[in-house]
Amino acid sequence: MSQPDRSPLHQIARAAGTVMSAYILVQIAGLVRGILIYRAFGTSSELDSFNAANRVAELLFNLMAGGALGSAFIPTFTGLLAKENRQRAWQLASAIATLLFGVLSLICLVVFIFAPQVVRHGLFILSPERSIGQEDMTVSLLRLLLPTVVIFGLSGLVMGILNAHQRFWLPALAPAMYSLGQIGGVLFLPAGMGIYRLAAGALIGSLLHLLVQFPDLLKLGGRFKPMIGLDMPEVREVGKLMAPRVLGAAVVQINFIVNTVLALSLAEGSVSAVTLAFTWMLMPQAIIAQSIAIAALPTFSAQVALGKLDELRSSLAGALRGVIFLSLPAAVGLILIRTPLIRFLYEGGSFTARSTEMVTWALLWYAVGLPAHCLLEVLVRAFYALHDTRTPVGVGVAAMALNIALSFLFTGLFARIGWMPHGGLALANSLATLLEMLTLLIWLRKRLQGLEGRRVLGALLSASAGSLVLAGGITLFLRWTSLPDVLHIAGSAVLGLGVYGVLLIVLQVPETHTLRRAVLQKVPFLHRR
Repeated sequence: MSQPDRSPLHQIARAAGTVMSAYILVQIAGLVRGILIYRAFGTSSELDSFNAANRVAELLFNLMAGGALGSAFIPTFTGLLAKENRQRAWQLASAIATLLFGVLSLICLVVFIFAPQVVRHGLFILSPERSIGQEDMTVSLLRLLLPTVVIFGLSGLVMGILNAHQRFWLPALAPAMYSLGQIGGVLFLPAGMGIYRLAAGALIGSLLHLLVQFPDLLKLGGRFKPMIGLDMPEVREVGKLMAPRVLGAAVVQINFIVNTVLALSLAEGSVSAVTLAFTWMLMPQAIIAQSIAIAALPTFSAQVALGKLDELRSSLAGALRGVIFLSLPAAVGLILIRTPLIRFLYEGGSFTARSTEMVTWALLWYAVGLPAHCLLEVLVRAFYALHDTRTPVGVGVAAMALNIALSFLFTGLFARIGWMPHGGLALANSLATLLEMLTLLIWLRKRLQGLEGRRVLGALLSASAGSLVLAGGITLFLRWTSLPDVLHIAGSAVLGLGVYGVLLIVLQVPETHTLRRAVLQKVPFLHRR
């Protein structure tokens, strides 16, 4: 095998390909889940209640575990593995698992007891005129969803352990299990249960999310032993790294809660419309950015642990280029085909033409921020690998505070000029994320004394040129043809990818040659010796 095949960048690319392929399956499962849910419940107050309750559960998980735990645990755990201290690494994992289970269980118990106060004085604080029945439903749904917080916390830790061992397939596939649980709840539980069958499916799905990773975990041969481990320096290191990240996660989740509270005070269905639109923005973000970022973090962490900062700069620049080449055309395509896409997939049952209008309006403003969201994922992972959680958290706190302020500003502004105000929530998110990404990029460039800026700028210029041509082609295709939505979607995708790919080849973008070699290796009969 040639030297480039053994490079850290190739390792990231290969792992990212594994994660990306799993994430495609995850997004397909999520798409089916969304179609079933929105056709069954539409953009109704019932689904608004579920989304609001689920937002609180997500707040608790992300606050105490989620990204906060992964960003602190993976670099520390990977550092021990890189130094071949395997026994100590598993002691760290055992201690974190024990602490995580105890803390999350206690928090969920408290929220279970005070759920009525959380809903009435939190979620519905701007809309006291809403019916008591909707509040009661939200309380019941919140209590039913609370066990998912503990389950997802443990599942996230298992995911971190597997990723540190360069095992990505099953962890990346786990979210599909969560979608399958919800699909099963909607399809197979009695329709008389109403929205509660969706909550029950979410609970089942969270268990599947954890259990599907067990085969790989058992193959590692690690030994779990319940222990507190507060006397371990590594546990304290995780806590030290996690503390500022928790603050950042709190601000992010508070922002989501504020958006939910604001949306609950707007027209009925605003919460559900914003939720579905944000989900569609996250689909390409997950496939493109999260797959690359998840694959890159263990490599970044190992490079830092071994003091190979030159390799880190090169790996990071390559990851940023890959994200730019994929996210820009994805954003343009999503903006242009959003209406036929949502109309074809969701209209029917309780999902009306008005529902399509509400969702596509929010999706327009979310899609504008897709490239910034994608780049942010990779940049933040680089800071985590450097054992610096304070910088991205500090910048994130400022960005999310700005997001909250802009949410109030833009919803009011949109209402005054006659636009649907929930679109202002999406625009606020996109603008704040763009500013956050640019700040971290500048900061990291100074920290690493350069980021191979010419390579990254070249990717931005090439991707921008390709995206403009792609936009022109798709726009003409949609205007000059009168076809069913499914053919407009398929035709736009094929035309856009073809035009974009050809232009990148003409511009002699290096990544196109790398992709060609990868395809030839994967498809033996195309390979000519």
